[in-house]
Amino acid sequence: MPALIDAVRGVYERPFPEGLAAERAHFKALVADPSSKALRHVFFAEREAARIPGIDKEVKARPIAAAAVIGAGTMGGGIAMCFAQAGIPVTLIEVKAEALHVGMERIGANYATSVKRGSLTQEAMDARMALITPKVGLEAAADADIVVEAAFEDMGVKAEIFGTLDRVTKPGTILATNTSYLDVDAIAATTSRPQDVVGLHFFSPANVMRLLEVVRGETTAPDVLVTALDLGRRLGKLPVVVGVCYGFVGNRILARRTEAAERLLLAGALPHEVDAAVTDFGFRMGPFAMADLAGIDIGWRARKAAGDKAVKAPVADALAEQGRFGQKTGRGFYLYPEGARAGERDPETEALIVALSAARGIARRSFTLEEIQARLFYPMVNEGAKILEEGIAARSGDIDIIWLNGYNWPSITGGPMHWAETVGLGRIVAGLEEMAAETGDASLKPAALLQRLAAGAGTFAEAA
Repeated sequence: MPALIDAVRGVYERPFPEGLAAERAHFKALVADPSSKALRHVFFAEREAARIPGIDKEVKARPIAAAAVIGAGTMGGGIAMCFAQAGIPVTLIEVKAEALHVGMERIGANYATSVKRGSLTQEAMDARMALITPKVGLEAAADADIVVEAAFEDMGVKAEIFGTLDRVTKPGTILATNTSYLDVDAIAATTSRPQDVVGLHFFSPANVMRLLEVVRGETTAPDVLVTALDLGRRLGKLPVVVGVCYGFVGNRILARRTEAAERLLLAGALPHEVDAAVTDFGFRMGPFAMADLAGIDIGWRARKAAGDKAVKAPVADALAEQGRFGQKTGRGFYLYPEGARAGERDPETEALIVALSAARGIARRSFTLEEIQARLFYPMVNEGAKILEEGIAARSGDIDIIWLNGYNWPSITGGPMHWAETVGLGRIVAGLEEMAAETGDASLKPAALLQRLAAGAGTFAEAA
């Protein structure tokens, strides 16, 4: 902004040649700035994400004139709102009328808030509400061109739903799951038409968040994949194709940050120190403040359900077992007196963390802000390299786009993989090797791809 102001001022205060020279000098300085390079990377990465490797340009999308959403909870209702906002009629389906009524009331309240704020007219709200038809029973999905399942994150529940949808929907209907972690191929195998099954992982709140992970199953048909991307854009989303693995791209990398953050607590850092390092980097909120906001019990229950695949989060688990679920209970990693939204340090939580360290024989020490950032972000980069090695993401830019739009990674650093290049891959390899040796955690050892690139084999972008 100062450069822009100076350039405009030059029109009035300098001879024309001098004004041009000053403008040129500002341009040269800005175009070489790391933030400018990062934002240009983001610009082109978003456009590259539209390309699907291995799909012929002649493949056409299937027509989508009507949709159905299974589940009227917060996520399902938000997805239904996405369809309504795009002008696509959608049937919102639940198994019980009471749950359906609650879901429709929540949608109406969300729209009413937008009307009150002036971002939506009453007429537009009425038109959108008219596009959402509440129905009880999966048979109501019979005429839909696409069905998005947004039920509880349990394979048994999803298998039952997809088995029924396989019977009641018409041939050619796309069957999509909004699962955040589960195996899309296993879900597809519960149907007689696995080629019609795809993952559509919306981010919460679905009617607001821009990112859409499109999960390509082993048997997902090319036209289903093309339709999913086309639909994502119609819904105002930024769709990015990913492969099947536990957590896909975004949540798989998030798991590494969660483990790293918990490891820091046991090693000597406190929640407010870790969160401060993350917000100093450019995130709006640190991992522990975010956990308190979302509800510590949500992750706790998910980890218990996931079993061996679960993230290791001993501090969060201990808090949850004591009923400290975060903001909704007034205490979690932080204290929230009298319903406060901003947390305060909690001496009991900090004493619990110290006790957990002692029980594990860990000698606590202090960490600098830079050390905390390295211990959080280097494992994320390493996981991103493994994701590229496995072909779960087609490009490093896709990983960056996912973290920028789904997890609030600061755009001025370009995303985790672009940022890693600016830090220096050799430095990250050395840091990971040191962490692996210190902790004995083999998952922290540098990925083969990361080691090759650090040795001079190129960049993440060139390795895609």
